[in-house]
Amino acid sequence: MNRLFLGIGVTALLATAVAFSRQQPAATTAEGGFQVTTGDKNPWTSLKPNVGEDQFQFVVVSDRTGGHRDKIFSRAIQQINLLQPEFVVTVGDLIEGYSTDMEKVKAQWDELDSYVKKLEMPFFYVPGNHDVNNRQQVAYWGGRYGKRYYHFTYKNVFFLCLDTEDGPGGNVLSKEQQDFAVKALADNANVRWTVVITHKPIWTARDQEKAGFAVVEKALAGRNYTVFCGHMHRYQKYVRNGMNYYQLATTGGGSKLRGIPYGEFDQIVWVTMKKDGPRIANVLLDGILPENLTIPDSDEKGVTTRKVPVFPVRGKLTLDGKPLANAIVTFTQTERKAGSRAVSADGITAEDGSFALTTYSKFDGAPDGPCKVTITANNRRPGGLIVDEKDVLKLPTKYGKASTTPLKATVEKTGTNELNFDLSSKD
Repeated sequence: MNRLFLGIGVTALLATAVAFSRQQPAATTAEGGFQVTTGDKNPWTSLKPNVGEDQFQFVVVSDRTGGHRDKIFSRAIQQINLLQPEFVVTVGDLIEGYSTDMEKVKAQWDELDSYVKKLEMPFFYVPGNHDVNNRQQVAYWGGRYGKRYYHFTYKNVFFLCLDTEDGPGGNVLSKEQQDFAVKALADNANVRWTVVITHKPIWTARDQEKAGFAVVEKALAGRNYTVFCGHMHRYQKYVRNGMNYYQLATTGGGSKLRGIPYGEFDQIVWVTMKKDGPRIANVLLDGILPENLTIPDSDEKGVTTRKVPVFPVRGKLTLDGKPLANAIVTFTQTERKAGSRAVSADGITAEDGSFALTTYSKFDGAPDGPCKVTITANNRRPGGLIVDEKDVLKLPTKYGKASTTPLKATVEKTGTNELNFDLSSKD
């Protein structure tokens, strides 16, 4: 009996060994850069890595200034180094500027460049209105950085960097720059993709012919392209001519920081250029952490903004008695000290029509005293997409202007400041 059990055990072991040996490959497989021992069954999906000669990554940074805050941009530079893109492009507004004191302007650029030089990859400058606000600043830019608009190509992707301050009042391209852009696009007609970088969303100008962007868009027709801009400190996405136009939030610039529903956050954009076009990732700076989970400290100082006291304000908006969602409520002071500007606070209504106002930082409230109240449609949708005009909420026009609105309110220093408004659909 013992011999019988022993024979059965030996037979089972031999069968297992034979079966196991059949699963083993004859040799190590080398595929897609991997060297691995394969079998009939393998614990991976494929050996084709997500790389290619046409693929690369770059970062777009947004506005640093317009009321910049402590330590954000300088830390973002170090966070970008953690991600290791191949290069970085800015949409402008890098210094506070707005000065004819060139010593002051130089000091601001010196500070900015002290952060930028810490990058481990190239950085491409593009001017914003804070950077080239007057003739002195324009001349200084030229002496320090040279061209204000230019282009370059990387792995057969064409980058067109434009200066939207190239004319009186800004948000305009000079005839010279229009001609430059048209020729550059014509000379680079066979690239696989085009990326356009501007500071302002110049395509929102009322007169596109006067602004000069109509000429550029006409030259872009028939090619694949993506546009990036900043300036508004609020994330939005536009779709024009079937192409995506991205208006970025901030990389340290002034912001109420109310979060994703408002498009107000500190970010960079991580772009992976694939063979068939770019893949866009909006990366919030709060989510980029080193291995020790601590962002290195910085001595970058923000600007101090003169602020008036504000008090919490909440309320509810209805239209013909029904909750009015996705409307922008704005309170604007009607009484203020001589020589001071009227301060405004705003908020967006939720599905139930409720709102909370913000003046300086998330839901801090509004200044006390009498205010005019205006109501306009919010044409942004989740994801920041700008919808077609036909899909925008229609409201009586009288509510949208301070000169015509019948709505008033008084913000008190004490109390709840629960202020409700019922609108009529009859204009």
